[in-house]
Amino acid sequence: MKVYRVKVFLLSMVLAVGMASCKGENSQPTQTEAKPKVVSTSTIIADLVNEIAQDEVEHQGILEPGADPHVYEPVPTDSVAFEEADLIFYNGYNLEPGLIKLMNATGIEAKKVPVGEVVKPLDWEYEGQTVPDPHVWGTAKNGILMVNKIRDELIAISPEDEAIFRENAAQLTANLQRLDSWIQQQINTIPESQRKLVTTHDAFQYYATAYGLTITGTLIGISTEEQPSAQTVKNLTEAIKKTKVRAIFAETTINPVLIKTVAQEAEVKLAPNALYSDSIGAKGSEGDSYINILVSNTRTIVEALGGKPEPFNP
Repeated sequence: MKVYRVKVFLLSMVLAVGMASCKGENSQPTQTEAKPKVVSTSTIIADLVNEIAQDEVEHQGILEPGADPHVYEPVPTDSVAFEEADLIFYNGYNLEPGLIKLMNATGIEAKKVPVGEVVKPLDWEYEGQTVPDPHVWGTAKNGILMVNKIRDELIAISPEDEAIFRENAAQLTANLQRLDSWIQQQINTIPESQRKLVTTHDAFQYYATAYGLTITGTLIGISTEEQPSAQTVKNLTEAIKKTKVRAIFAETTINPVLIKTVAQEAEVKLAPNALYSDSIGAKGSEGDSYINILVSNTRTIVEALGGKPEPFNP
């Protein structure tokens, strides 16, 4: 009799455990809902997407910090990323010609959003044609326009995360508004006669126009694909001497050899820190985010041209 009761007890325990196990399995979802796949071309756009989307999408940036989008040549993994994407953010205005050509190839079905083209471009003459200047991120106000576009496109592809996207974008916008005022305040500390900017390539027209600087000259135009001639170097050297520019600037994505040559021939100081033009810097550098490149560039320009920059506190 005792043996029988023990057997019944053990059997009931086994059945109870089995039922609980089945119930637990049935209560779990059959599969994890996949996050939208988002791809960004330039590092600046990728940084803004990361700030707004955070972990709510599966995000991949194509270019690495410090890479030059003008001359970047796509690799096979870039094609795979585009083919698997649900949404592609790119700058537009032909900033990244190699990636744009690949993105527009057949088989890429993702929605393609030219984030930079929300900004009305400054137009320049290049090889006899009028072309839009792609360096639209040069002002914090333009950055806000780009943030709004990214936010709206993320909401469209992942509406259940709208509140998160709006909150993150609002915080980023508030910081950019403060940054815009801070930049102008710092530029105003430069003596007016010294607010002249000479850089390696023509990437700072938006910045200069917005904050009150004059572009005295550049080695090359809006694309780093150009190769400056000896006559260009000579003309820039003479312009620097004539206008008595206080300092000139190298850029992080471009070999500084030629701009150093110009500085030597014009007998002018080369700013000790290079400007971030087409890319954010490596993690841990002064320009490792979009906001930080504007802060770093402003500090570098103001110090080299005789102003007195104050810290930016976001």
